[in-house]
Amino acid sequence: MPDHTTMLINPKNTIEIIKKYEFIFQKKFGQNFLIDSHVVEKIVRSAALTKEDCVLEIGPGIGTMTQYLAEAAKQVIAVEIDKNLIPILSETLKAYDNITIIHEDILKVDIQELVCKYNEGKPMKVVANLPYYITTPIIMNLLEGQMPVSSITVMVQKEVADRMQAGPGTKDYGALSLAVQYYAKPEIIANVPPNCFMPRPKVGSAVICLTRHTICPVKVEEEELLFRIIRASFNQRRKTLVNAVGNTAGIEISKEEIKQILIESGLSATVRGEALTLEEFAELSNRLAAYCKGTN
Repeated sequence: MPDHTTMLINPKNTIEIIKKYEFIFQKKFGQNFLIDSHVVEKIVRSAALTKEDCVLEIGPGIGTMTQYLAEAAKQVIAVEIDKNLIPILSETLKAYDNITIIHEDILKVDIQELVCKYNEGKPMKVVANLPYYITTPIIMNLLEGQMPVSSITVMVQKEVADRMQAGPGTKDYGALSLAVQYYAKPEIIANVPPNCFMPRPKVGSAVICLTRHTICPVKVEEEELLFRIIRASFNQRRKTLVNAVGNTAGIEISKEEIKQILIESGLSATVRGEALTLEEFAELSNRLAAYCKGTN
């Protein structure tokens, strides 16, 4: 790793770049630049990068973590939405020949095309300090869209990281927990205080690694139905699952029938969604799907 005195992770160098380009932080893009080398090193280490890896970095900012990624990986594709950062990145990363900067909204990027162009069709690894206002849409787009990504190692708001990793019966457990865990194994790597950023955010942060499942942990007949049941369960969190699912449009089954299916699944008729594991939601979904087919 290069000498920290010459890298952007040195706060002095970050301030110099910001002043030189008269850069103004944009609230609408949720910009908070990392200025702690220990945190950046931990993120890169947790991503388990090798010289065979192609990395997709979302929101490189002024290129602070990008420098570390370029040292560790074969290729880095840095996607930045703020046009004012593009000339800065062109300067701060000019010493590296394995970085491609793309000025675009990550939610509009054809990741499959990037994988074919830069990584011979093999899955990439995502590493990023994500803007907090759009964390969930970005992560769910990568997971639900079946993007060619093997792992996602990202800095997010601590509250969101806790929700992704949460288990049944906890206050943080919800639809996001189940959606993430359906596609990947989440692991919180580190908690990060506000003083590790410039400017300082008002909330705590955490680094979380999502390792994509090679085989889905549950067998589901109708994925759409599974997630409709999950959303219904947590949209009306205080209601029993019978009432929450029974009031949901698109699920044509009576509350008495739902109650019977719950009992057949070994669950209480008064159980709430927050008590069910992913496996139990999958079984409930499969039984509901089979029941609906049988009544058609």
